[in-house]
Amino acid sequence: MEPICDLGMVGLGVMGRNLVLNMAEHGFAIAGYDRDLEKVKQLGYEARGLKVTPSENLEDFISALISPRVVMMLVPAGAPVDAVIHELLPYLHPGDLIIDGGNSFFKDTDLRAQTLESKGIRYLGVGISGGESGARHGPSLMPGGPKDAYERVRPIFEAVAAKVGDEPCVAYLGPGSAGHYVKMVHNGIEYGLMEIIAETYDLMKRGMGLTDEDLETIYTQWAAGDTNSYLLEITAHIFAEVDQKTGRKLINVILDEAKQKGTGKWTSQSAMDLQIPVPTIDAAVAMRDLSAFKEVRGAVSKIYENKIGRVREGRDTFLPRLRNAYYSAALITYAQGMALLRTASQTYAYHLDLEEIARIWRGGCIIRAAVLEDLRAAYRTNSDLANLLLDPELSARLKERVKDLRLVVQEAAFTGVPAPALAASLAYFDGYRSAWLPANLIQAQRDYFGAHTYERTDEKGIFHTVWEKG
Repeated sequence: MEPICDLGMVGLGVMGRNLVLNMAEHGFAIAGYDRDLEKVKQLGYEARGLKVTPSENLEDFISALISPRVVMMLVPAGAPVDAVIHELLPYLHPGDLIIDGGNSFFKDTDLRAQTLESKGIRYLGVGISGGESGARHGPSLMPGGPKDAYERVRPIFEAVAAKVGDEPCVAYLGPGSAGHYVKMVHNGIEYGLMEIIAETYDLMKRGMGLTDEDLETIYTQWAAGDTNSYLLEITAHIFAEVDQKTGRKLINVILDEAKQKGTGKWTSQSAMDLQIPVPTIDAAVAMRDLSAFKEVRGAVSKIYENKIGRVREGRDTFLPRLRNAYYSAALITYAQGMALLRTASQTYAYHLDLEEIARIWRGGCIIRAAVLEDLRAAYRTNSDLANLLLDPELSARLKERVKDLRLVVQEAAFTGVPAPALAASLAYFDGYRSAWLPANLIQAQRDYFGAHTYERTDEKGIFHTVWEKG
């Protein structure tokens, strides 16, 4: 087979197939391979008239690629990635490039890159956000690895990425696993935002007794102006959807058990390793875990008579308050994620440009929102901003609205509606605005029971007290 293809895609599931079609529609010649021959045939059918070469075996697939070869994988994270690399290696030569476009754990990406580098194979870890529609029409792309390797595929990536104005939502982020780390934190923020929205839904549904039609209208209104976001837009659409089987609104026949693939958990774990608090993301991960205990929750609800109280304020007062609470909690969630990226950049020598990250998240990706323009402006003003809560413009907006977050959290506690992400966001804010925290007592306790020592406010050094005398 004559080598005519600029890039080869391994994995022709929803994401891989749609990204192939996106690349081909932008004039690039792409080869596609999957073990599942039905997926290969489906690509061939959908790519009629485009420069796409579906391949039923690896030999033909590799033969179709222009040397030095570029092979991109879009397969599930973990063992499948290693399996594909193992299959590819006998066909590759020094100078060839492998791209992992899945949600791989960043430490796995570093290990794979080091192993392949010893064989002369280049490796890029590329985060991709936007789901099926993004892959087909323009995702946000987060590449990391060797800069020269990225330059080889930059024309393809810039062509297929989402555009905001004339700016493609892709940028080289840094060496090693920088791309996959940024995508991991992106997903952690996504977890937090989704949980915050779910909590506002619960407050309106059970706490206020609003209908699905009410919720569709409210989320449509919230999806405009300074609270605009992709997640709010799709939430409004969800409440409009009718189930074809029952004629009921589809949302009411969906089981209340949320699944997860691990990126939120990895974000929390990495944040703990780096000692960066991300309590909203932690709460979101915990609530997905809790949702899985459907049977136990049912049993516990019978013991404690889970009667939800009604929100005490009227609709015209509480709904604007709830919108402000959403805005505040969402901004605080972004602040947590960006603070984690800042520390990770220093720890892992990623050299991340936080303004660029905010820029490429403005289009294509799941957490795209109007507030990202403000985040970008904040980092343009101060690229080394320790926390977004310090930015004058953002802090002014937060001061105006955070009181409503406080009142909403109070109302959630009163009604019995669980709102841990809203509460965690408020606690994070209150903790950061506290010049003094009661951690001195914790230090004293640690020294009392374990002789872990403590520091003093009036004298430098490490101290220990014999607390139990005699």
